[in-house]
Amino acid sequence: MTEKKKSKQHVFTLLVEVGRKKGDGLPDKATGAALLCYASGVDEAEAVRETVAILKQADMAPLDVTGYGTRAEREAQGHEIDADEAELMDRALAENAVIVAQVTPFED
Repeated sequence: MTEKKKSKQHVFTLLVEVGRKKGDGLPDKATGAALLCYASGVDEAEAVRETVAILKQADMAPLDVTGYGTRAEREAQGHEIDADEAELMDRALAENAVIVAQVTPFED
């Protein structure tokens, strides 16, 4: 009997631009927002799919997603990751979750 190898999960940093949708919870004057998210997945494509699905369930309207890679990839590029950010990444991995770390509303 062969044992299945468990896929290695990673946490990806994603920046998601959202538009407006009724019930999205954004401020009245906002035209949309940028959401900084940490999402777990076996690869970045899975992390993006899961993030978009979760945001749609939360009545948000995802328009564009920019991936910044895993923690290791970001550190290799010279990004400094502070303790708070590292804690959120660890939580996303432990809970196999999407964590929205920051919401920046856009206004005209």
